[in-house]
Amino acid sequence: MIESKMVESVAKQVNIQQDVRSFECVTTDSRKQAKHALFIPLVGDRFNGHHYLQAAIDSGATGSIWQEDEPIPTWLPADFQLYFVENSLVALQKLAQVYRDAVNPYVIGITGSNGKTTTKDIVFQLLGGEPYVHRTAGNLNNHIGLPLTLLSMPRDCKFAVVEMGMNHAGEISLLSKLARPDLGIVTNIGEAHIEHLGSREGIAKAKMEMLDGLKPNGALVMDGDEPLLESFQQQETISIGFGAAATETISDVKQTNEGYTFSFLGESFWHLPLLGKHNVKNAAYGMWIAQRLGVPDSLIKARLAQTAITGMRLERVEGPEGSIFINDAYNANPSSMKAAIETVKSMSGFHKRIAVLGDIYELGPDEEALHRSVAEAIDAPITDVICVGEKAFWIYDELKKQHGSVAIDYVEKVEDVAALIRPHLKHDTVVLLKASRRLALEQVLSAVKGGA
Repeated sequence: MIESKMVESVAKQVNIQQDVRSFECVTTDSRKQAKHALFIPLVGDRFNGHHYLQAAIDSGATGSIWQEDEPIPTWLPADFQLYFVENSLVALQKLAQVYRDAVNPYVIGITGSNGKTTTKDIVFQLLGGEPYVHRTAGNLNNHIGLPLTLLSMPRDCKFAVVEMGMNHAGEISLLSKLARPDLGIVTNIGEAHIEHLGSREGIAKAKMEMLDGLKPNGALVMDGDEPLLESFQQQETISIGFGAAATETISDVKQTNEGYTFSFLGESFWHLPLLGKHNVKNAAYGMWIAQRLGVPDSLIKARLAQTAITGMRLERVEGPEGSIFINDAYNANPSSMKAAIETVKSMSGFHKRIAVLGDIYELGPDEEALHRSVAEAIDAPITDVICVGEKAFWIYDELKKQHGSVAIDYVEKVEDVAALIRPHLKHDTVVLLKASRRLALEQVLSAVKGGA
């Protein structure tokens, strides 16, 4: 619930005599049905939300932020409230800060090249979930999405677990200053967005902008196996990893086809029902935080065993004829693609291990070399590789040079993959689907299930 006094605090003036009112939610989408909503019309290069005020009113808005350089509609209802500002985006962000301070939850901010959403879901689960833990929905993790995430918090929220995404330097700094996290997590440093940041060193520096908004005496949890983060170590920094250099070490990691057991925080036999060794580290971030915040180990263990994450992230799905698909098609960069391949290689009980690998985007001028580097991870027990898309041809071409035992194929379009893998689908076959989001590689699974 957003009170009018909060909105007034970010406005220069109000269009009518202010009455006492509140808004049940904030929306930037005039099409979204939202009763008693505050509409915030954003302006971009190709759109102007002010033009859709009538639609917003029809959808339930009872007030709106309004840029002072925009004409006021002559048909405006007499009881409809306008709050005048210089810039509606800045007003959205400032309002989020005001509301964040009013609710005053313990904020956990998460960034990193891979694993943000999985770590968010794990932290959410370990802290007890709804109704007292609020988390980023979908991909609302940028300069618009994060303020909307904060503004959607329930007033009795105790914890807010928020993702912070980025494409360019300076963006995490802004998001951190908006959320003012009590605790930050940097999951890892990969190659995502290297096109804009130039190098992994540049990515590391951009991710560590999390420190810019971290509360005084706040703590930062980060990847203890990443040398690029060593220079950022400070008193309130905790590093978690598999190597001896980490502050908190994960050990005795054992994989099953359903997940992992491991030792951490002085206790053995933690069970995580997720694939991917990197998810053990993501879970460890959440476990350390939960323990720091007073959750008993017995409860952490019980909640960890029930962990569920957002789909298409090493998601195990049953396919035709008893086959298994590992649907990791939400997004990709070279390091996460290699990690997914290693996960499939380490799964037991499969005669056929098929990797369907697609284009990776936003890799910049080194995109060919980075695609070709994926071939380093491909050998037995992988039996078959199908590369799909224009950029994935580089993976295929590099594999051809190796003259290995792995059968390789190349297709240009996703819709051509199903016909290649369908004859191999049996009870002892596992298929990995991995590519950047734009390729929508999960369509392969729906195609083979539908018999297309």
